[in-house]
Amino acid sequence: MSQKELFAKSTAKANVQNAEEQSSDTAEAPNPLRVAPLAARMRPVSLDEYIGQGHIIGPGALLRRSIEADRVQSLILYGPPGTGKTTLAQIIARESKSKFERLSGVESNVGDMRIVLKSATNRLANTGISTLLFVDEIHRFNKSQQDILLPDVESGAVKLIGATTHNPCFFVNAPLVSRSQIFELRPLEPSDLIALMNRAIQDVDRGLGGRRIEMSPEALEHIAVTSDGDARKALSSLEIASLTTPLNKAGVIKIDLKIAEECIQKKAVNYDRNGDAHFDTISAFIKSIRGSDPDAAIYWLAKMIHAGEDPRFITRRMLISAAEDVGLADPMALVLATSAHQAAEFVGWPEARIPIAEATIYLATAYKSNSAMTAIDAALEDIERNPTLPVPSHLQDGHYKGAAALGKGVGYQYSHDYPGNVVDQDYLGAERSYYTPGDQGVEKKIRERIEFWRQQLAKSVEGPL
Repeated sequence: MSQKELFAKSTAKANVQNAEEQSSDTAEAPNPLRVAPLAARMRPVSLDEYIGQGHIIGPGALLRRSIEADRVQSLILYGPPGTGKTTLAQIIARESKSKFERLSGVESNVGDMRIVLKSATNRLANTGISTLLFVDEIHRFNKSQQDILLPDVESGAVKLIGATTHNPCFFVNAPLVSRSQIFELRPLEPSDLIALMNRAIQDVDRGLGGRRIEMSPEALEHIAVTSDGDARKALSSLEIASLTTPLNKAGVIKIDLKIAEECIQKKAVNYDRNGDAHFDTISAFIKSIRGSDPDAAIYWLAKMIHAGEDPRFITRRMLISAAEDVGLADPMALVLATSAHQAAEFVGWPEARIPIAEATIYLATAYKSNSAMTAIDAALEDIERNPTLPVPSHLQDGHYKGAAALGKGVGYQYSHDYPGNVVDQDYLGAERSYYTPGDQGVEKKIRERIEFWRQQLAKSVEGPL
């Protein structure tokens, strides 16, 4: 065989080997869907698959009608993680005839935004097709970046779908909020999460249906409750359990309560220190104290402790409540709240939970009166709206040389020189009434004392009969 023929033969053999290697590589290339986390693989692709949020996409609900009729306008979806914001946006994209574009408040910059918006403007002008722009984590865009979106949203070149875990009223520019419908997504119910996990266990194409998995009702319930409304958390815990539990002799993966507890050990409480959950929880805590419900107050306190809230933040609000809501009906409330605040600073978590709980129960079960707050607020309003009253001359400082010649302090009557340490004397220079004592607790005695003084003063003015 000639050298030329040998070269041709070796070249052909090499080509065959390369082709076989390429074919083998292609056959073994991982399917992106299969290597994605279970929560991503099980993401619903239609409204029929979507679980939860019946208040906004249930039968006949406004958003569902808008999606099915392809009449979705700009909207903002907000709620805790794992409640289906991104999933809902993707479902809207599939149902819409608009061009779908996506930006991320974490990854996208101004240049990315301008490219997408310019393309959307050209597309609308040339084809009449509008653009559906999904902005994930929109609250992470600063004010200037959000302002860039405004002209195209207003002109209709883009229909905005913003997703955020933060209240858009505080974290999204007011002009964007006013041009968008706002839909709040709520944490999923345990029953919803159980349905999602059962679907994942049975789904052969996207879920864990290729494995023989048996999961006890107690295990499902534990993960559903501990996930606290977060579908991603529930599915991730299920996936960990299925991947780390060995097959039994029958070739079955049996997931019991013990395994479920190992896969999700701490409840994922929805609590963001600068978001709605933070302020809503402290609001519920204070309102429960004001409403004299110690059990509710202790529950909201426990939620904040579990989430790792700063104890000083809690006790500062308790100090305010002690003065505002309990007030003079039980003056010891402010003393105890102050002591709890000092104790919390001294010992920190977890021991601080005890004095804080003690003060919480005391405040919640104490008599209530907001008379101190209403009195000072009434006086402040009087000062703002009316001419400022001068200090009466007999109440002015007379402790310096020449004060008497100016009439300062002249005629002042020393209360302790009179019976009961009370004397009929003008202390304001005008008729005003700000403080009205309540009729509970210590303040009931204060009311009686003031009435007694008034009667005594009235007798002293009338003189002997």
